[in-house]
This record gives sequence, structure tokens and C-alpha cells, in this order.
Amino acid sequence: MKKSLFSFLITLVAITVTIIGCQVTFINPTRNTNSQGVTVKLSGWGASPTEQKLLKQVLKDFEAANPGIKVKYEEISDQYMDVIKTRLIGDAAPDVFYLDGLEAPFLMSHNVLEPLNDYITPEFELSDFQPVLLNSFKYNDQIYGLPKDYSTLALFYNLKAFNEAGLEKPPVTWDELRLYSRKLTTYNNKDNRVKRYGFGETLELARQAYKIKAFDGQIVDKSGNAVFASPSGLKGLQLVVDQYIRDRTSAQKTDVGTNSGSEMFGQGKVAMAIEGNWTIPYLQETYPQLEFATAEVPRINGKAGTMSFTVAYVMNKQTKHKPEAWKLISYLTGKEGMEKWTSKGFALASRKSVAQKLGYEQDPLRSALVAGVNYATPWEVGKYPAAIVNSFDNQFLSAMLGEQSLEQAMVRAQNTANKQIQMMEY
Repeated sequence: MKKSLFSFLITLVAITVTIIGCQVTFINPTRNTNSQGVTVKLSGWGASPTEQKLLKQVLKDFEAANPGIKVKYEEISDQYMDVIKTRLIGDAAPDVFYLDGLEAPFLMSHNVLEPLNDYITPEFELSDFQPVLLNSFKYNDQIYGLPKDYSTLALFYNLKAFNEAGLEKPPVTWDELRLYSRKLTTYNNKDNRVKRYGFGETLELARQAYKIKAFDGQIVDKSGNAVFASPSGLKGLQLVVDQYIRDRTSAQKTDVGTNSGSEMFGQGKVAMAIEGNWTIPYLQETYPQLEFATAEVPRINGKAGTMSFTVAYVMNKQTKHKPEAWKLISYLTGKEGMEKWTSKGFALASRKSVAQKLGYEQDPLRSALVAGVNYATPWEVGKYPAAIVNSFDNQFLSAMLGEQSLEQAMVRAQNTANKQIQMMEY
């Protein structure tokens, strides 16, 4: 089979980088350097104006502490990873850039990122990072990125709706969640149509992976092939399908004319939803009158479960400013920089000491999210995430709509994903 164009090109880049690296004398990245006049290019994706303002302030603080280094920040608002990959091929990538844990395995395996092991000193306190987050950026005993923040998922529930239904506390198990959903689903008097659903479901694999693992299913095997259609994996997904088709107490965003689970919940179209930390500032700003609370995701099959989503700062292996790039990364992921970045609550601190100092473990709205990191399923699905995610999402939606059985849908999705992976590998 023909190798994909991108795989061929990026492998060529990796080989070139390796050859060049063998010809250059190693420079101790931690030694003192004359950084006068050096500009470090940093790229990330779009965020809210408030978050962008906060990031710019943190970068200004870094520049004040490192007078010889300037940071040029570029926001890539669309097709972020496509842009980064293209620039890596063309030797035009930034010195430092964001890397989502989902995309990390591919870039780490193609030798285009700078390993950070030799830069990290004992004083940096690597053990302070949450292990599940740091592990997303490890490959062949090397660390290629340091997580800047994270979020897990938690159950958001409408306090007024709970009170009206006589519910005093959030559900602890998934069976309880389905029972609560029946009580929380309300109907119009005139036509008996659903006025408010008990639960808002988000169908993407990013929200379903922990349910597959609850019955010891897996998304991919050690070779990176899709295996989510196994009998054990289907058990968790069947809970979702049954609630939607049989109970009719859950809705997806298109059912109620919204764009996300957060919006479904904020508009009162659903009484419960499982969302991440990003939902808290969104609800507080957009729906300030809404009274809500959070709780840990209900247990499935007796197991605690949630997802963890994290992003790291990584260094371009071809950068000509490695010592300065490391100074930027170490500041942004160090205690001082991370505290400033996560102090407003837009994201959670990936360092345990910073999280403790900011008090998010005691925060009424964030404590459930912080607790979840100890048992979360990392959002990563091998070197070819697009093949896995797109195949799953398309077919799972079909099963939810009753167009085919769940088993048929997942077998088709798995086969499609593995054919695509095989083409890209060979």
C-alpha cells in the first residue's frame, strides 16, 4: 500500500533532524546563556478574550523575569494541528507550542519534538505533576511535554429542578442517574411533549471512553488498533443507547436545538449533564441566574470513572533557541507561572502543590473535578486519533438513532478505523 503523503513527509523531516542532530555538538540546555535579543515563538489555539488577556499577562511576567528573551505569541484559530504539522514539515514551526494529549503520540513517535529529560533538574520537581497527565507526554522513556493544565468531567445538576423533583442529593451510580432522569424529565400539558429532559448526553468518544473501560473494555490495543467493539466494551455504551431509546429521558444537543452539552444545561433543556471545568465560567457568565452544583461522575459497574483532558507545552526539535525555549516552558509550567495561569479558574492546575494552594480541592464547584484526576481515563487513542474518533462518532450516532444495532455500528466503526490505520502504517 502507498504510505500517506503526510506520514512520508514527516518521516523524512524526522530523518533529516536526526542527521543534523548527529552533526551538532550538544549544548547543555541548563547552562547560563546570553539570551540578549532572542525571540521565542509560541503558538496556541484560540480562547476566550479573558483567557487571552490572562495569557498575555503571564507572558509579560516571564519577559520581565528574563530581560533578554521576548515571546512572540501567535494564535492559530482554525485547524490547529494541521497548521502545526504543515509547519513542522516546512521547517517553519514555532519554538514552543501547545500539544493536546490526544495528538501527542503521533508527534512523539516521529522525532520532531525535543526530549525534555536533560533539561529537567531536581529543583523543577517533576513529581509535583499529576502522573496521569504527565504520562500522556512520555514516549520511550522520554518526556516530550509538560502539562500546563487539565480538566476532568463532573456531573452538573440543576438545583431548582432537583428541589422540584424532591431529590436532595446527586446520583452516585449510573442506575441512580437513570432513575433520577425519569423523575427530572417533564412534559408540556397540552401535547405531552418533553419540556425538559433529565439528562443531556454528549455522544463523542471523548465522553464515552470511560464507559467502555468500566466493563474492562479498551479503545485501542497495544498495537494501536481499534478494539472498542468487544463485548465488554459494548456494555458501557449500551447503557447510553438504552436510556436514549427506551427510557427517552436523555437528549443530545441537536434534539433541543443547542450546540453543546453546556448550552443544553444552561438553557434548562436538561436537568443534568456531564461536562468539564470549562462549563463553570461559561455558566456563570452566560446564565448568571442558574443555580447549579457539581458532583463526581456516577459510578458504572461499581467503578469510579471520568475523562482527563490535558495540553502540554512542547519544544520544536528544530528550534535554534533551545535554552530560551526551555526557560519559557519551565516558567509556564513551574509553580509561579502555573499559579498565575490557573488562578482565575479557567483551567485546573496540573501541579498538585499549585492546586492545593489555590484551594480547588475545597471549591464547591471544582472539588469533584479535582477528585476525578485520580481515576480518570486519559483522552488518548493511539497514533492515529482521527481514524478512531471519526469512525466511532459517526457509527455511534447511527446506533443512537436506531438505524442499526449498537454491535453492528461498533463493528463497522472498528473495521473502518483499522483499515485507515493500516493504510497509514504501510
